[in-house]
Parts: sequence; structure tokens; C-alpha cells
Amino acid sequence: MAVRRGDLTAAVVARCAAEVPFYGELPRSTLDGEVARSIAAVHDLLLQALRDGGVMGPGDLTRLIEWSGRRAEERVPLEAVIAAYLIGAEVWWQVLTETAEPEELAGAGARLLACLHSAMPAVVLAHRNAQEDIHSEDKRVRRALLTALLAGRPYEELAEAAAVTVTGEHEVVALAFESNPPARLVQSSLDARAGVPVLMDHVAGIALLPAGCEVPDLPASLGKEVGQRVFAAAAPASAPTAVPAAAAEATRVLELVQRLGRPPGLYRLDDVLLEYQLARPGDALVRLAAKLGPLEEHPYLLETLRVFVDRGHNRRQSALELCIHRNTLDYRLHRVSTLTGLDLSVPAEARLLQAALVARDLA
Repeated sequence: MAVRRGDLTAAVVARCAAEVPFYGELPRSTLDGEVARSIAAVHDLLLQALRDGGVMGPGDLTRLIEWSGRRAEERVPLEAVIAAYLIGAEVWWQVLTETAEPEELAGAGARLLACLHSAMPAVVLAHRNAQEDIHSEDKRVRRALLTALLAGRPYEELAEAAAVTVTGEHEVVALAFESNPPARLVQSSLDARAGVPVLMDHVAGIALLPAGCEVPDLPASLGKEVGQRVFAAAAPASAPTAVPAAAAEATRVLELVQRLGRPPGLYRLDDVLLEYQLARPGDALVRLAAKLGPLEEHPYLLETLRVFVDRGHNRRQSALELCIHRNTLDYRLHRVSTLTGLDLSVPAEARLLQAALVARDLA
């Protein structure tokens, strides 16, 4: 068997390249070099185990575990590793059937299966453990990269380490959920939408989506996947240096729509320009909200005013929503004007009342 070691290795390499997509995409020099050496080393272990009755010793398993960890570090998919082992076993069995006596096949097959029984669990466990370590490190580097971008600090080395492209335009999205969904589910959804790993701070709810990624329907689609309502605010960042300002804008817009009781969906600054400006603290905001002070003892008048404003001063729609007669609506609106001293039929004063409603919500 030892004299056919090179032939066995070449046969396994050829089948791996032909049958396993990962190996089929590797350059010929890598297949004939590193891949062939790895297969030959495993062959030597299996041959020794076959001679020992199919039992792999602790030292042999340790070497297999070490090699599996290396394959994971090299980003070889686990399914490709398993496929290579099974192809190797098939090639070995074909050689055994050609060289062993008929009465020896049963014992040879049992020893080969015993080898696989010992090797495969160790290989899978080692590969997964190494992958978890790699993924944890990848996540740590990506978190550090996003932190640097949000803080306006140097990010180039972290981007290179994370293998993430951050140059060019991005959409900075602030997200809020009714309850805390699994971070992995949210991350998977965003990655699938963007087609690349998305940088996201799951504690702060800030995600950095590449330009061209459709975001208007993001709250609806993400809401279906996490099973709850999703609020989102987005701001463009033309370059990495613009990320801090975009994140601050998106966060502020998200806070505003939640305070104002807006429905779930995606919002931008243009959707809340007036509210954004009114939200600036100061005496003017307090005095503006105080314009509605005379209505505090008449909550039904406040409700009527709010509905009338929300319906774009459409009296018919307002009356229908309030379930009252048009004459009752006119009477209530007249009372609002009388108590506040602001006439809803005068455009400037109507705008002031609308702004006062917003100021009251923000106060």
C-alpha cells in the first residue's frame, strides 16, 4: 500500500477538485501543493490505524484536531473538509477491494469504518470550535471598526483586518424594536439584504448599510422576520468621515418619531423637519406649548384639534374619524379659536396651532 501513496493522493485530489466546489476553485498549484500534502498526511495516519486494527491513538487524534483547526483558520468550509475525508475513504476502499483477498475485505472494511468513527467526530468538533473562535474574533474586529467609524477615529487598519469595505457612500440606520429580538436573527436579516456582512451595534441599534441597499421596506420585512413592529430612521453618509453626523441624525429622528407616537416604518429628517427644529430645548418651545394651555381642561377640544390637523384640515374626514356631525366639529373648532385666541381660518395662526401641538408632545 505504501508504494501507491502518491497515486492515492493524486486520485483523492482529482476527485476533490472535480466534485467539491471549494476545491474546484483552488489554483492547480495549491491543489498539488498544500492540499496534496494534507491528504498525504491523513493517509499516513489512516494507514497506521488500519494496521493497528482501526484504532486511532490519542496522538493521531490530536494531529487530526490540529489539522482541522488549521483548515478552519484557512476558511475551508466544514462541508468541504468532510467531503474530502469521505472521498479519501472511498478511494481507500476501492484500492482495498482491488488488492485484498476476498476473505480479508470484511475485516478491512470494519477497520476503515472504525477509523472514520474515531476521526470524523474529532474533525467536526475541532473545526466548529475553531470556526467559533474565528467568528468571535471577526465580530470583535467589526464591532471595533463600527465604534471607530461612529467616533470619527482612524478606521483603516480595522477595516483591513475585518475585510470590510467602508469607503464610499452608506446609509446609517437607527433601529428600535418593541422588545429585544435575537441579535443573530437581526444580523442575518441585514446581511441577507445587503449581500455582505453588515456592521451593526446591537446595543445602540445602529447599522451601517452599503449604498444601493434598499431601505424603505426594511422595517416591514425585518418586522416579519422578528415578529414585532420595527421603527427605523436613516441618514446618508457620503464617506466614512460623515458617519458620526449621520448616526446622530438618524438617532435623533428615531427618538422623535417614537416620542410623537408615529407608526412603525422608515423615517428620514425630511419627514420630521418641523418636529426636529421644534425639539430644540429652550424658552420658545415652552411658550409655544403653552399656547394650548387653555385647552387642558377640555381634552375633547385637544383631540378635535389634533385630528383636524392630522387630516390636513379636512372637515369631512375629521368628523368621520371623531364620529361627530360636521356642525359639532365646527362648534368645537370655534371653541378652540376662542379659548386660544388663534383663528384656524388664518393660515399663519393655523400653522402656529399645529406647531403648538408638536411642542406639547415634545415638552
